[in-house]
Amino acid sequence: MIRKSILLALLMIVLTAGLVAARPNSLGRIQIARLHYEGGGDWYCDPSSLANWMDLLEARTGIPTFDTEAVVTLDSEDLYRFPFLYISGHGRIALDDNDLTELRRYLEAGGFLYVDDNYGLDPSFRAMVSALFPDDELAPIASSHPIYHSFYDLPGLPKIHQHDGEPAQGFGVSKEGRLMLFYSYSSDIGDGLEDPEVHGDPAETREAAARMAVNIMMYALTHP
Repeated sequence: MIRKSILLALLMIVLTAGLVAARPNSLGRIQIARLHYEGGGDWYCDPSSLANWMDLLEARTGIPTFDTEAVVTLDSEDLYRFPFLYISGHGRIALDDNDLTELRRYLEAGGFLYVDDNYGLDPSFRAMVSALFPDDELAPIASSHPIYHSFYDLPGLPKIHQHDGEPAQGFGVSKEGRLMLFYSYSSDIGDGLEDPEVHGDPAETREAAARMAVNIMMYALTHP
């Protein structure tokens, strides 16, 4: 396990001005913002996953977190208060031109987007990325990338649920050397973060999801 300095992580949180959940008596606490998107997909899937993720992050790194997720839309006044935006679902995601413009602005301003395909999101998500960044490829993320080594030293993206049996693969979009969008395909990290009784996953599977989730957040916080 690679232990990053908690002071460094907290410093990065403070430096991400305008992209921090700054509420009374809670400056510096991390809160994951889940995107409420249109298109018919279940943007609200895995309801226990994000609260569990925040609990894991605080317990394992010492970074203070909220115990509930936030829900935002791309026209929300709160969007830029959150450094970390999360998308998941089994179905279709559809963003209009205004949404795409706002999401591009958010990412280029220093925000980080994590998209977890919950088996079914992939076709519409790839179309969305092509519209979002027409000049940039959704490229495979090699196992040597820092996102797999930012806290735990992992061999790559873990396979949490089998689905159609394809290997788990991380993809991303980078600008000027900064990974601003990370996509976990055929993995289902969110399912692995759910309460144990939801899917009945064995402890080692849930641990693999937990370690990857901590790594994703630590990478996002220390690479603004």
